[in-house]
Amino acid sequence: MVSVVLPRLISFEGASRRSVSVAERNVAALRSAYWIVLISGFLEPLLYLLSIGVGVGALVGDLTLPGGEVVSYPAFVAPAMLAASAMTGALAETTFNFFGKMKYMKLYDGILATPVQPFEIALGELGWAMLRGTLYSAAFLGVMVGMGLTGAGRALAAFPAAVLVGFAFGAVGMALSTYMRSWQDFDLMGSAQFTLFLFSGTFVPAEAYPSALRWVVEVTPLYRSVELVRGITVTGAGWSQVLDVLYLLGITALGLAVASRRMGRLLCK
Repeated sequence: MVSVVLPRLISFEGASRRSVSVAERNVAALRSAYWIVLISGFLEPLLYLLSIGVGVGALVGDLTLPGGEVVSYPAFVAPAMLAASAMTGALAETTFNFFGKMKYMKLYDGILATPVQPFEIALGELGWAMLRGTLYSAAFLGVMVGMGLTGAGRALAAFPAAVLVGFAFGAVGMALSTYMRSWQDFDLMGSAQFTLFLFSGTFVPAEAYPSALRWVVEVTPLYRSVELVRGITVTGAGWSQVLDVLYLLGITALGLAVASRRMGRLLCK
C-alpha cells in the first residue's frame, strides 16, 4: 500500500514545486515600470466607484434589494467593483501577457525542455496572476472599509471570495488565450469583458432587466462573483453564496483543464 501511494505523493509535491518555480520566474523578471501597470489596474474600479457609486448615487439614493435589505447606492456598487477588479487583474495576466510569452517570446518552449509539464506551467501562471488580483482585492477592500461601505470583519471574510473570483477568471482567461491566433483576437475578449462589467448586476439589480435578459445575466461568471462578494460584504451570506462558490470552483477547474490540454497540443508538437 505504501509503495503505491508514496510515489503519487512525491509526484504531487514535485509538481507543486515546479509550479511555484514558474511563478518565481515571473517575480524575478519584474521591471520597475510594471508597478505603474499595477497601480493603473487598481485605479479604474476605484474611479468607477467614486464617479458612479458616489456621484450618481447621490441622485439614486438608497436601493431596496430583493431580500428586503435597504442599502446605499455606493454600498451596492462597491462589491461589484471589487469583483470586477479581481477579474481585471487576473485576466490582464492570463490573456495578453500569457499569450505573448507563449506565442512570441516562446518562453514555454524552453520551460518544457525541463521536467515542468504543461499543467504545471498553467498552474504557476495562474498563481502569478493571483498575486496581482490579490493586491487589487486587498487594496479595494481597504478603500471600502475606509469609506464605511462595509465592516472590517466582513472585509476579511470577503477577501478569500475575491481571491476565488480571480482564480476563476484567470483560469478562463488562460484557456481562451490558447485559442487566440493574433493580438487582434483580443479585441473580442475586451468587448466581452466590458459587456460583463456593464451587465452583471454591477450598477443595477438583475431584477431590473427583462426576464429573458435577466436569465442570461444571472448565469454569467461575473454576476455570480458579484453576488458572492455582495452577499458577504452587504446583505449577509446564505445558501446562494455556497452555490456561487461551487460555480466558481467549477469554472476554475474547467479553465485549468482546457488550458493545460491546449498548451500540451500547441507546445508539444
